Amino acid sequence: MSATRVSRPGGRRARTPLARRYAEWTTRHRWAIVVGWVVGLGVLLVVPPVGTGGDQLASIIPLDSPAVASELRAVTEFGFPLSSRTVVVQRDPGGLSPYVQAESVLDAVALDQTGADYPLLGALPLTNTLRLGGTSGETNTAVLTYLFMDPTSSFSGQQEAARRYISEHLERPEDHLVGVTGSIPARAEQASIVDQYLPRLELFTVLAIALLVGATFRSVVAPLLALVAAGLSFVTTTHLTDIVGGLLGVGAPAELKPLLVALLLGVVTDYTIFYLTAVRVRLPEHDDWRDAVTAAVAADTPIVMAAGVTVAAGTAALLAASSAFFRGFGPAMALAVVVGLVVSVTLIPALLAILGPRVLWPGHRRVGAALGTGTAGALQGGKPSPLVRVLHSRKTAWVAVVFCVGVLGLATLPIQRLDLGVGFISSLPDTNPVSRASAAAGTAFAPGITSPTTILIEKPGVTGDISALSGFQDLVGQAQGVAGVIGPAQNFTLQAHNIVLASSGNAARILVVLDHDPLDAVAIQDLAALRAQLPELAARSGLRDARISVGGDTALAVGLVSSTSADLGRIAVAGILVNLLLLVVFLRALIAPLFLLASSILALTASLGLTVLVFMVLGHQEGVTFYVPFAAAVLLVSLGSDYNIFGVGRVWEEARHRPLREAVLKAVPESSRAITAAGVTLAVSFGMLAIIPLAPFRELAFAMTCGIFIDAFLVRSLLVPALLLVVGPRSGWPGRALRRRAAPVGGPPALPTPAVAPTPVPPPWLIPPVTPPGRHAGGAPTAAGPTPTGHRPPAAPLVSLTAVAVLAVVVGAAGAALAHRRRRSRREKY
Repeated sequence: MSATRVSRPGGRRARTPLARRYAEWTTRHRWAIVVGWVVGLGVLLVVPPVGTGGDQLASIIPLDSPAVASELRAVTEFGFPLSSRTVVVQRDPGGLSPYVQAESVLDAVALDQTGADYPLLGALPLTNTLRLGGTSGETNTAVLTYLFMDPTSSFSGQQEAARRYISEHLERPEDHLVGVTGSIPARAEQASIVDQYLPRLELFTVLAIALLVGATFRSVVAPLLALVAAGLSFVTTTHLTDIVGGLLGVGAPAELKPLLVALLLGVVTDYTIFYLTAVRVRLPEHDDWRDAVTAAVAADTPIVMAAGVTVAAGTAALLAASSAFFRGFGPAMALAVVVGLVVSVTLIPALLAILGPRVLWPGHRRVGAALGTGTAGALQGGKPSPLVRVLHSRKTAWVAVVFCVGVLGLATLPIQRLDLGVGFISSLPDTNPVSRASAAAGTAFAPGITSPTTILIEKPGVTGDISALSGFQDLVGQAQGVAGVIGPAQNFTLQAHNIVLASSGNAARILVVLDHDPLDAVAIQDLAALRAQLPELAARSGLRDARISVGGDTALAVGLVSSTSADLGRIAVAGILVNLLLLVVFLRALIAPLFLLASSILALTASLGLTVLVFMVLGHQEGVTFYVPFAAAVLLVSLGSDYNIFGVGRVWEEARHRPLREAVLKAVPESSRAITAAGVTLAVSFGMLAIIPLAPFRELAFAMTCGIFIDAFLVRSLLVPALLLVVGPRSGWPGRALRRRAAPVGGPPALPTPAVAPTPVPPPWLIPPVTPPGRHAGGAPTAAGPTPTGHRPPAAPLVSLTAVAVLAVVVGAAGAALAHRRRRSRREKY
């Protein structure tokens, strides 16, 4: 196919635009592109996966935090930390035998005296014969055995040590073993649940995408195109993430991998919908369907490229965070979007060039009937679109802006009540063994018993001042949120073997049990307040020169939430600047990007406000998982800019040929249909995260689904067009493109005089085939005459459809093989 060139004055020919040349290149090399992707997929599957260590505790909490430093100093002074992340729970509501209690205590003491295999450093038994306070009224019903591990040991090593302890000491029925709980077992359960439900998430998301794309285009082939592209992107990204993460030593945490699935499948399907919409619009405009495909690819590839780069750069803004968790998460998400973008701008155009109008089969023969309808028809004298009826003047545009901003502002109000938690245990289903063990321990003692907080007091000779230590312990016990304390004030600890009083005489420690789940928002806030009061309490008790530090899971969570909140400013600034810069470059304007980005931020705050309303106000949760608001913020702002580029890019394209007001009223309804279809698909893709029965995924699924619906149905369809009409040609400042064809702003656009729209005549390839003169019904030529040559119908339908079907099978088989290999690797590891 020869490139179209436009003659310039003086006889010179204009150079073919780059996008057009790229579209023609993908058409010529369509089969080579498909084969290249298949070969590349095979190479990736041959390369063995490299573990990233994303399931280690350090992927959430850095080992250089002050709480970990306190624990390490305690190990130096006492030989083992008093903060345990693994607790063995025994409980009999009818009363636990005194002999069983004694045996459990002796087992733990024997381990302390004889030593244990690494990483187990020691054990501390605790029975509820000792009342700690709180709400529990039980006595002599439970024994908790805290297993103390080396804080720097591996995740899997700690799990194996706990299993070994149970198999050696607690296998009898009369031991009434409930299970193992704590943050380490909870993290293991989260990873196991994600691994169990990930295939279901993938299957249901694929089925939803197939149904939505098929219904949107009334085609059985279009969903196949979307699934091939999304599947190839997912397999490639998953493998590249492992390889790159292994080389760099970073990776996305295991519990966030479903988010990669939702993002990849949703974004690639969005770009597929954009391409399919462009093809469907242009097919009736060209006699040759190849010209229509080339024009569609040339028109949409720059938009898709700009949108993909915007989303990738927005997610990469997480690198501005100080938290290793977000820094590892950002590159993984950016890599996923980049891979999806490359697949979208190469494989999809190639498959479109192979399939042609068959991609819309069986609905492609009805495409011509759509001419003269919709907004374009309204501008030609047909029935006006709803947007024309609503935004017929600047006054009504102002009303629409005030209405949208008011609704979004009202939805934002609950965000003031947002609290952040970590909630490893509380995020699990109530029927989970770790959750049941935690509930049993909380019933027998207090909710915070599963992960007590350790206060370390360091001062030369401090163990000789028992009265001061006891007074300090009493003051700590009176603080808000404290259910009980264990320390020097208890008589039995005076002869304890290096448990609360260091043999060096220079350190002491107090065990603090909180009255809420140790990793939930209320406990985190209570400990933060207590930590701020510790210097004053130490001074009041006579420990003025002592060094006071706090360790344990709740102390780690306080630091994590604090650093996460501090990261918010850096991430927000980086994300906003990246998205603003890309919008400015793409639109070649400054005013429009400012209010477009502001509308995306308003949609984000509204979705977070509704998330707080549903889960905290109505659902009575203590807080939202710490990473949910930030993951939602980065994704929603980036995806909002994605839709901005697609929607406003169409307006800018139309504004080259008509006044801005007419361009808005023509382009927005057309782009809104594609944005709505893409938004519904993306929202369903993220909504499927709720399949995984963990609280963070339910929260993130709701926040993302709500935000995408708000963006697609309210912001892009009404607020943005209204803002464009209110601001007028100044939207393009400092550029002059919109001012050249500025329309009067005081009233409705100057529409042509109503007239009867001409009957649309579809191009020849849309007309149902008939047997032409000179051919038999079977297609063989006769002597009556030659075959008409006025158009080129699609050729070799069986070959092209079979090739795409085979590609789909290959991609599906590769994905299944990779998923099986990853699950087997995880089972071997844990």
